[in-house]
Amino acid sequence: MKRVDDFRLRLGKKELVPIVIGGMGVDISTAELALEAARLGGIGHISDAMVNTVADRRFNAKFVKDKLRKFKFNVANTDKSVVKFDLDQLAQATKMHVGKTIEAKRGDGLIFVNCMEKLTMNAPRETLRVRMQAALDAGIDGITLAAGLHLGSFALIEDHPRFRDAKLGIIVSSLRALQLFLRKTARTNRLPDYVVVEGPLAGGHLGFGMDWAEFDLSVIVAEVQRFLQAENLNIPLIPAGGVFTGSDAVSYLEKGAAAVQVATRFTVARECGLPEDVQQMYFKASEDQIVVNQISPTGYPMRMLSNSPAIGDGIRPNCEAYGYLLDANGCCSYITAYNREVEANPGVKRISVKDKTCLCTQMRNFDLWTCGHNTYRLKDTTRKLDDGSYQLLSAEHIFRDYQFSTDNKLALPE
Repeated sequence: MKRVDDFRLRLGKKELVPIVIGGMGVDISTAELALEAARLGGIGHISDAMVNTVADRRFNAKFVKDKLRKFKFNVANTDKSVVKFDLDQLAQATKMHVGKTIEAKRGDGLIFVNCMEKLTMNAPRETLRVRMQAALDAGIDGITLAAGLHLGSFALIEDHPRFRDAKLGIIVSSLRALQLFLRKTARTNRLPDYVVVEGPLAGGHLGFGMDWAEFDLSVIVAEVQRFLQAENLNIPLIPAGGVFTGSDAVSYLEKGAAAVQVATRFTVARECGLPEDVQQMYFKASEDQIVVNQISPTGYPMRMLSNSPAIGDGIRPNCEAYGYLLDANGCCSYITAYNREVEANPGVKRISVKDKTCLCTQMRNFDLWTCGHNTYRLKDTTRKLDDGSYQLLSAEHIFRDYQFSTDNKLALPE
């Protein structure tokens, strides 16, 4: 019976353990978690979601405070179009986050950054360009384009000296999305170095509608494989979403996948950025507590725990400090929903907004418990302690379990 360790991911001249840890924001996939993946010979992701906020937390910077100070006059205004990110500070934050991580890298693996197109930041093209270029400047090994079609993303960095040096990949949830991307980026004469095919059981935002349950990762992967073979495109495929055991991973690797991307099991690693009390909620979750809803202002369905404090919360929009989801006109669907409830409930101190959530503040506070479909199985990966809590795991333990396990077994910690 084969193990994941019997396979290798080849990216250019690099040969890697075919395990990729996904880039969970906001700093849930910490530098420490990514560094462990790289040390063990795989690929680790950090996320640039809310990178100014992450830089403040990690390096005691003051990017958020500076932005709030600049736009504090606008806090009570429903029109957020004036609220802009300082692009120089955005570049600084990205270089700090990426650069410090790369400096600390040990081992033969790689560090990638997950870059979400849906973080529009009231200047979609400009802020996306700055984030990607700054990451390349800081020495990132690769960029994974996420949460969007990214039809113009390659063009934003094609003049960068590392455009053909760094590894560049994209996450898609359908063959059509990949075909659109390849067609629109063809003029850059640059294919992606890898394609992550993310299925409907993934955590957080999904590339599907509310009919997500009608889709199957293995079917989508096979469809993409047939297309690439027909077009003579040798692009490594990396299935993601619902790969819970080493045996799950081997089933894809044996069919020609280059690697697998995993994340859910690492949410309960000690190196993960989630607070321990939240990790215990993940361990305790039952299957019926894992829901897909439409409360994200991005427009994408999102999977989370139904007892997340953010659901139904009516917190005031904090765009002057954050504002990562403001579109090109300074709008966000949560602001619209919040203002609607304020108008409908005059004099109420704490309103409830059921249909949307303030993604920025709630993610920053770790109150929006996004998760993968298999989160309810996490309790099977560890031991329950005498006090009723569950033992946290090391990232190395989880990585090695994926790498060496067989027969769908899960290695419990000592």
